Amino acid sequence: MTQLLGRASQGPSTITTIVSDNFAPALHQLPFYGLDIETDTSVDGLDPEVAPVVAAALVGEDFQDVFDGKETDLLTDLDHRLAELEPGVLVTWNGGCFDLPFLRDRAAVCGVTLGLQLVLDPLFPRGRQRSQHHAGGYRARWHDHGHIDAYQVFRADVGASIGLSCALKPLARFVGLEVVEVDSQRIHELSDDERRAYVISDAHLARALIRRRGRPWAGVDQLPLLIGS
Repeated sequence: MTQLLGRASQGPSTITTIVSDNFAPALHQLPFYGLDIETDTSVDGLDPEVAPVVAAALVGEDFQDVFDGKETDLLTDLDHRLAELEPGVLVTWNGGCFDLPFLRDRAAVCGVTLGLQLVLDPLFPRGRQRSQHHAGGYRARWHDHGHIDAYQVFRADVGASIGLSCALKPLARFVGLEVVEVDSQRIHELSDDERRAYVISDAHLARALIRRRGRPWAGVDQLPLLIGS
C-alpha cells in the first residue's frame, strides 16, 4: 500500500475500567472492527526487538483491509486507516497481551508515531501468548476507538464454565465458523496470498465471535473520549 501520513493521538494515558451497563446503549451502536497481526516467524515471532510485523488485517461490516510490505508503511497505513474510520470498537484475540503492545514496540523501533494508547493493568489476566519484554496485559484505545480483548471475554465465562479451549480456531469451529488453518510457527513460509487470507480470517473470526454474544459491548475498555466524560 502507498505510504500515508499517520495522525498521532496526544494526551496523557488514563487508567481504564470495564464499561458499565450505563454506557451499553451508546457502545451498542458503535461499529466493531476486527484486528489481527502476523509477525516474522523466521526469528522469534514473539520478540518485538527482532521480529517485524509482516501483515495486519482490519475487518469491518463492509470492508477487509490487509496491510503488508515495508513495515514502516504497514504501521503508518494501519494507523491512518484507523484515524479515518468512524469511531468504534477494535476487537482483538489476546490483543491486550500480544498484538497491541507488539505493535507499539515495533512502531518505536521503526520511528512511527501511532495514535495507540496503552495502560498496563496489573489485574489483567495472563494471555495465551505474551509479547516479550512486557509484564502483563494492557487496556487500550486507538485514536477514537475502544478496544475489547475477545479472548479474555470468552475465557472468563465459556472457558471457565465448560472447559472449552478458548484458542481462536477451536472456539470458532465449535460455533460453526469457517477457519483458515496454517502452521502458526511457519508464517514466513506462506505465500503473500496465503498470509493475507490467514490474517484476514483471524481478524474476521475475532469480530464474528464477539458479535455473537448477547452483550457484545461487555468488557470494552471504558474510554472517556467515546462516552463524552
